[in-house]
Amino acid sequence: MDVLSDVLSAVRLTGAVYFDVRAREPWVAETPATTRICANVMPAFEHAISFHIMLDGWCWAQLADESEPPVKLENGDAVIFIGGEGHFMSTEQGKRAEPMMDLYYKPTDRALPFLLNGLGGTGKETRFVCGYLGCDARPYNPILDALPRMLVVKASSKGGRLTHDLIRIALEEHETPVAGGETILSKLSELMFLQAVREYIETLPSEAKGWLSGLRDRHVGAALTLMHSKPSEAWTLDTLAREIGLSRSAFAERFTDLVGSPPMQYLGNWRLQRAARLLENQSLSIAQAAAEVGYESEAAFNRAFKKRVGKPPGAWRKARFSAAAA
Repeated sequence: MDVLSDVLSAVRLTGAVYFDVRAREPWVAETPATTRICANVMPAFEHAISFHIMLDGWCWAQLADESEPPVKLENGDAVIFIGGEGHFMSTEQGKRAEPMMDLYYKPTDRALPFLLNGLGGTGKETRFVCGYLGCDARPYNPILDALPRMLVVKASSKGGRLTHDLIRIALEEHETPVAGGETILSKLSELMFLQAVREYIETLPSEAKGWLSGLRDRHVGAALTLMHSKPSEAWTLDTLAREIGLSRSAFAERFTDLVGSPPMQYLGNWRLQRAARLLENQSLSIAQAAAEVGYESEAAFNRAFKKRVGKPPGAWRKARFSAAAA
């Protein structure tokens, strides 16, 4: 079981490239927080991650609250804003602008991306693409808290240049539209994100804490694999510890220290996320979904789901179907 892939699938990670931007120095562009536009750009999701990939040229990128120093992006680099915070990009460090809110909508009469020309002055040309990755934040998405607010993928990284080149090819196809072009771009953005996460894991120091550090730990990683491969199993601290070769107390301490939550709490949260995906199947009853992830009673599942999400699974399912149909 590939735990990272399992999580990305269960939280419905879905990409969309929205803008193909041609700008000339000096230029500045500010992007609003995705809480303001998620319903427009990724309407089937409650959370949107924003990203930009530099195809030609360079710029500075910075969070709108300026809580962290700006990062210089060069040809082939990408930047991902995990929490969907507002941010700005410019060839003049610190230069700000008002977001153009009327740009953020999902078209029904044409394919993405939108082509934006004429941004900036008359200097050297820059080209970059902007997009979003929609995903579930609830019942449980451990990735969102495990990554930095701003994640930079350098072109020199293992997958940076490949993703850059593939997106450029896909954009060239878009200029002379062929079937499936929008889907190709969406899948490439998902690939870019996965590669970024994998490379971030590799850079984590040995003393780092968090869910991603747990993935690469020999014992905690093995426990996570067991939980994800068999979420309905009647796991206990004792059985998990025995399976991975640690004492009960040593396992509980190691898991909690690295992941940030006790093993059984993590398992309970993950079962709810898996159940949320199962509830998308309209032919499956709530009781069946609960049983599939290890709940012995529908009542217990309803209580746990409502406590985590804020509404019972039936109401949540109805809202999900309404959002998907919108």
